[in-house]
Formats: sequence, C-alpha cells, structure tokens
Amino acid sequence: MAKEIPVVKEAETEDWLEEYEGQLAIDAYQTADNVVIKAPIAGVSPEDLEISITDEVVGVKGERKDEGSGGKDNYFCQECYWGAFSRSYILPVAVDASKAEATLKNGILTIVIPKQEKTKTRVLKVKAE
Repeated sequence: MAKEIPVVKEAETEDWLEEYEGQLAIDAYQTADNVVIKAPIAGVSPEDLEISITDEVVGVKGERKDEGSGGKDNYFCQECYWGAFSRSYILPVAVDASKAEATLKNGILTIVIPKQEKTKTRVLKVKAE
C-alpha cells in the first residue's frame, strides 16, 4: 500500500523562512603578525554590518536586502540568500581586539586582528659555546 506524503503549504514554509538566519561562510588564517578573516558578502553595504571582537571571539552580523524583486510570486528560482545573517568564530590565538580593522572591498569583508605579542612566533638563534 502506498504511503501518503504530507503536503506542506506554502504559507507554512514562508513562516519558517522568515525566522531563519543565514550563516556567513568565512576563511580564517594567520600571518606572522595577524589573524585574518575573510567573508564574501556581496550586496551588503557597510551600514548593514555589525562586527564585534573580543580577545576570544569575532562576531559578524548583517543583512542582505532584496531590493526591486517585485515580490516572491515573480521568482522562477531563488537560490541566493536574502535577509539577516550572522557568524561567530572562536579565535585560536590571543589577539589585540582594540587594534582590529575591517574593510569591505569588491564584496569581500576582510577583518585583520593583530596577534598579542605573546602569541607571535619568535625564532631563536642558537649560540655556540
């Protein structure tokens, strides 16, 4: 006997999507002096971004606004995420949050956070005796 598949009404799906917050994809790496975080956020203006940094965590919140689409009924396909997004990243090394800088260029957010002196790698020369 065939199993009946429940039908989800479009309104139920839309209600769920309105509560959903997207997660921002990031790249995080280190240089000798800094921790660098990059995130593609095309279509987001700097005014729609909030970046918070502590000694342990970087948080990015924002919103990508859908302007001029004419409403959901006009879409043939919608694969891009529109709406609020956020991401928290636990830093693997100690940083100086007070000296962090963020830039937005060509749709890429770049956050540069200097490492604390105690976490920088120091190369020692071995003395012969």
